Parts: sequence; structure tokens; C-alpha cells
Amino acid sequence: MSDVLHKLPEFISHNMALVALFVVLLLAIIVIQVMMLFRKYKELTPAGLTLLINREGPLMVDLSAYADYEKAHVPGSRHVAMSQFDPEHKELAKAKDVPVVLIDKDGRNTGKAAQRLIKAGFAKVYVLGGGVLAWQQAQLPVSKGKN
Repeated sequence: MSDVLHKLPEFISHNMALVALFVVLLLAIIVIQVMMLFRKYKELTPAGLTLLINREGPLMVDLSAYADYEKAHVPGSRHVAMSQFDPEHKELAKAKDVPVVLIDKDGRNTGKAAQRLIKAGFAKVYVLGGGVLAWQQAQLPVSKGKN
């Protein structure tokens, strides 16, 4: 162990680019983790969503493309096109006190919609991490078609 510590300064001086890249990546990971801690919405796993469904009966909004929604969606979720997603819509505004779960095909595009809900005054906002693909990988049932 002490041999490694003695060679470390020499390694650093000979591999400045690698060390700089390591530091940049480490800082990026730290920043991302801190941002995740302070965001106002929570990310759920498929098991966490199942618990939430059983305990609180959330409103589930699927923001996937319509073709993806028809192929597979979480049972009980409602489809809303991302381009038409409006937290101020009268139907959605009625659910400000109900947990709202945002879902999409792969979990990549729900963060912005979650931020919009929070700005509109929604108290309990969740996103399904990994989206419908994670739901399917957990071998949970999916619905097909319009409903």
C-alpha cells in the first residue's frame, strides 16, 4: 500500500490528462447527486409505484408518444401528449392534492414536466424511473391499446 502512495505523485505528473478527466467526472457525479437530493419531485422504482398505487391511488399520466402508449402502458395511466401537457388544465388542476406520477417510455422526458407541475402548485409529484421499459423489465402487467 505504501508503495502505491509513493508512486502516486509520479503517476499524476505523467498522466495529467487522465487525472483532469477523473476530477471532472467526479465533480459531475457529485453535482448530479446533489441536484437529485434537492429536486422537489421523487423518482419511483416499479416496486415503489406499485406501493403508491395500492396505498394512495395516484393519478398516472403517461407522456409517451401515442404509438408507444398503445403498445404498452402502466394499467390505469392516462395518455397526454407531451406537447399538450398543461399543469393548468382544468382536469389536471383538480388533482393538486392527489399524488401525480409522470410516466413515459424510458423515463428520460418526465423531469421537465415534473418541474412544471411543482411550479403550478402540485404537492406530491413523482416520476417512474426508467419509464414503461423499467415497468416491463420488472415483469409487471401492462395494458395495450387505448385503455
